[in-house]
Amino acid sequence: MTGAAIAGLGLTEMGRVYGRSSTSLAAEAVRTAVADAGLGLADLDGLLVSSGIKQDVGVGLAAVLGLHELSVLNQVNAFGATAGVMVAQAAQAIAAGAATTVACVFADSPLRPKESAGSSYGNPGRRSGGGAAVRGLAGWSVASGATNPTILYALCAQRHMSRYGTTSEQLGEIAVAQRAWARHNPLAQMRDPITLDDHRDSRWIAEPLHLLDCCLVSNGAVAVVVTSADRAADLARPPVHLWGHGQAHAPRRMQAGSEWGLVTPAARSGPQAMAMAGIGVDDVDVAEIYDCYTFTVLVTLEDYGFCAKGEGGGFVSGGRLAPGGSLACNTGGGQLSSYYMWGFTPLSEAVVQARGAGGARQAPRNDVVLVSGNGGILEHHSTLVLSPHRRDSGPARTHGGRSPR
Repeated sequence: MTGAAIAGLGLTEMGRVYGRSSTSLAAEAVRTAVADAGLGLADLDGLLVSSGIKQDVGVGLAAVLGLHELSVLNQVNAFGATAGVMVAQAAQAIAAGAATTVACVFADSPLRPKESAGSSYGNPGRRSGGGAAVRGLAGWSVASGATNPTILYALCAQRHMSRYGTTSEQLGEIAVAQRAWARHNPLAQMRDPITLDDHRDSRWIAEPLHLLDCCLVSNGAVAVVVTSADRAADLARPPVHLWGHGQAHAPRRMQAGSEWGLVTPAARSGPQAMAMAGIGVDDVDVAEIYDCYTFTVLVTLEDYGFCAKGEGGGFVSGGRLAPGGSLACNTGGGQLSSYYMWGFTPLSEAVVQARGAGGARQAPRNDVVLVSGNGGILEHHSTLVLSPHRRDSGPARTHGGRSPR
């Protein structure tokens, strides 16, 4: 049980936002989140900062914001798991009395005019000169051409397909469902509906992953303000209470016999957070699952226990994750269709849903919202359990109490 809550949310414009630095975007997001909570910048005594692939936002953001008397200040990086790690660290600082009000912010601006989104990530395996020589087993990726995250995730997806019979069409179900949710998200970069045929006909990026299996690239920033549950109750917006958190890390082992790509750290992070919250997967009303690729959603749902290992393909089929399905999943469109702010994409939408502020995309129930973050190539994981209710006063939950899947 924790006594922390998210009291403020700040988002900038997302997507092809040019002419602004990541620091400028981060500052805007923090100011917006603080104002959203009904506070002023002087009320902050903690700041946690994370930057994306540009890596150009750091602790100097405090000076930009005029925060000269902080008790907690740090730059955090667990890749896509960072958002959950930051919220947990903020809650722990508050519980320990080290801080009272902590802003957590992520910003990135890799997109440039007249350049493709893919070029933002580059291809280190094809760069020449200036880099350290790669020798031994570590050189296999350069020699084989597996030099970017998409190729490595494609290897994971292919391994799952080979082991369990998962199909590309089942991955397409995830893409189609999330685009249907994005239709009602005004910040989403992609809102036009897509079909399974559209998914199948989209070009290969790295087989078995099509273009529509892959997340967007975005410029923008997201911030949240974390404070005590008692203080949040008196602020401007409905508090989003932190019931549980967990994290797990397993740097990839690619040798024969490993479970890399089949079982992820979500299998430890999820149960840890749910045990702290006193819930099971059958209590979850909304799942905001990190979705750098459609496959990441599928394997995370398996590892959280929504279905048995190897049954993710069947679980996500038939519109189960789409509006009107039995599990409200990635209700803003996720990183596949809305915007790519690492783990702050699922976190921001979780806050919207827990507040009941989703409008046409609001899930029918929001008592328990599960948030995942994934970093590296299925190597780092964080999980949050959020609710509009205080943990000691929330509605009674019974495992298996929701509609059968």
